[in-house]
Amino acid sequence: MDERSASGRTPLLLHACCGPCSLEPVRLLREEGFEPTICWVNPNIQPVAEHDLRLRVLRDWAARVAHVDVIVGADDRDGWERLVAPAAFDRGRRCRACYALRLAETCRIARARGFSHVSTTLAVSPYQLFDACEDALVTLARAQGLHAVWRDVRDRYPDAVRGARELGMYRQSYCGCRFSAAEAARERHEARDARRAAKAAARAGRVLTEAGPSRLVTGT
Repeated sequence: MDERSASGRTPLLLHACCGPCSLEPVRLLREEGFEPTICWVNPNIQPVAEHDLRLRVLRDWAARVAHVDVIVGADDRDGWERLVAPAAFDRGRRCRACYALRLAETCRIARARGFSHVSTTLAVSPYQLFDACEDALVTLARAQGLHAVWRDVRDRYPDAVRGARELGMYRQSYCGCRFSAAEAARERHEARDARRAAKAAARAGRVLTEAGPSRLVTGT
């Protein structure tokens, strides 16, 4: 692949975890002088219907709005089950293994397709293990002779959310795997219970306030 694309920018293979998280990275990378091609490698996303929905949303946005090409890599679910799933609810170990699996395949594709630069949209989400993801990308890119383009764009996450809403894009409620889905559901339930408890406490406080101070009646 030529070092400069037809646009005059440097070609870059961008691993994408979903459509909404791709909005800001694609825009910012182009401003920086890169021309991204999106690479979809996400065998972690479960169930398959959810995986296919996220890919469909990404492809639609890429074609209609961003005008960026999409490469779909191998959906190695057996590899994910073998290398990642054993970590189960040990989130640190699970996510590190998941990053390694997905980004290794992205780097392999980048090398095979002639890209010299590689990045990932995982850098935009405040819910990812930022440092662990950076370590995985830098290490794997170096092993393939690639330049890792890593930028801290977590401050752009609100812009990505707003942009996705304006475009009517589907936004998922969990990272991707069945373990993250269970963790997200638990966190939503805990947050709901906390809100209910706070409302109950507020109501009790109002009742006490309206009742006024209690009076102690003593005998004579």
